[in-house]
Amino acid sequence: MALAILSLPGLTTADYTETRYPIVLVHGLFGFDSAAGVDYWYRIPEELRQGGAEVYVTQVSAAEDTEVRGEQLARQVEDILATTGAGKVNLIGHSHGGPTARYVASVYPQMVASVSSVGGVNWGARMADVLQGVSDNVPFSGDLIGYLGNALAGLIDLFSGGGNQQDIMAALKALTTEETLAFNQLYPEGVPAEYCGEGQREAGNGVSYFSWSGAKPLTNGFDPSDALLGATSIVFLGEKNDGLVSSCSSHLGMVIRDDYRMNHLDEVNQVLGLHDIWSTDPVTLYRQQANRLKNYSF
Repeated sequence: MALAILSLPGLTTADYTETRYPIVLVHGLFGFDSAAGVDYWYRIPEELRQGGAEVYVTQVSAAEDTEVRGEQLARQVEDILATTGAGKVNLIGHSHGGPTARYVASVYPQMVASVSSVGGVNWGARMADVLQGVSDNVPFSGDLIGYLGNALAGLIDLFSGGGNQQDIMAALKALTTEETLAFNQLYPEGVPAEYCGEGQREAGNGVSYFSWSGAKPLTNGFDPSDALLGATSIVFLGEKNDGLVSSCSSHLGMVIRDDYRMNHLDEVNQVLGLHDIWSTDPVTLYRQQANRLKNYSF
């Protein structure tokens, strides 16, 4: 009996994550593929490949407008399709990577089988609203935010070898509630009809949409990011959030769950796999999603 429990039939099979189409990972704001030896998607691609998935990690601008990032991603998806001979891809986007992936699925639906949004900014980010308000109303603050933000994004791009343009002010504006709602009007697939609702799993463009997120900003005392995410969570005034995105804002398509014991960085297994010891291992969520996509034949 003990052996049967430990083996967890299916979870360890060689083809558990073997999806029909390649899985393409899309990072969020200030994200990267690998920088100075640190992987944004810590251990996730390796674990998915171990179960049979074909996985590609993309790199777009660390800080830019959603549509600019979307076009950058689209070109990489085209290259992946040309290289693999696959008909479509399964996009998995974290944070700003969620709407970035949504843009590609909306504009180029023939290339995309599914979009999975992880802690995605699908109804705006409260912190972006705050920073945009500061920039608009406090003299010289916009210049300072732009200088510091672009410097950080440029440094990330340098260490990750991306070579992409950076524009933190365009990124922050795109992530505000007002601009995100305008974005949703242009690219509505999978978006719930109301805040905190659930959207269609399969949209009219033939693409399927899924989402999940965390709702616990403080998860591990040894994780250096916890203090920052604990501080940023204050702007949500009691609403469930992962430190940067509210649980309700993360909703897209089929909502798998919006209250994992994870913060915004735990959702991509950062920092270095440190997370709440009582939570599901973040890597397990990606394996389960790959298996879900496999069973839906995506």
